[in-house]
Amino acid sequence: MNSTASPYRIITVCTGNICRSPMAEFMLANALRTAGLAHQAVVDSAGTTNYEAGRPLDPRAARVLDAHGLRPSTHVARQFQPAWYVERDLILALDIDHYGHLREFAPEGAAEKVRMLRSFDPAVAHLDPLDQGIEDPWFGDQSDFESTWQLVNAAVPGIVEHVRHELTRRPPLLAGA
Repeated sequence: MNSTASPYRIITVCTGNICRSPMAEFMLANALRTAGLAHQAVVDSAGTTNYEAGRPLDPRAARVLDAHGLRPSTHVARQFQPAWYVERDLILALDIDHYGHLREFAPEGAAEKVRMLRSFDPAVAHLDPLDQGIEDPWFGDQSDFESTWQLVNAAVPGIVEHVRHELTRRPPLLAGA
């Protein structure tokens, strides 16, 4: 008989799931892999709307990821599903609109799973969530996507440490007969 604890599950959420949240997903997955936590924690992403559902990663976001050595795998935008409140351990909003939406529609007991992604950046962790957002780069140019990279990147180490801490509070992943 095999006994396994489930991995720690994180989802990053923006509006359409073609720019910010997939960038954060790929960046965080890479950091967890580098930290040796890839088998204990998994990351995915979604949008609060279905505006971009079915579409690929914005090419400008893909260029920034590629420029930083990340080769984004196939990505298809999708909308956040209510069942994911239960299935995910940490729900990371990229801007205050997403944060408000996710908390408003969270079932009882799940709102505390919703955090601003940048609440893990020590430079802004002390600020109100209103001041922790990452503006949508879709309306800008390539430099706005690079700025998004920088803002997400500043929070990634804090998220990895949070995951590491949370994993110490769980039963270990076991494989046995």
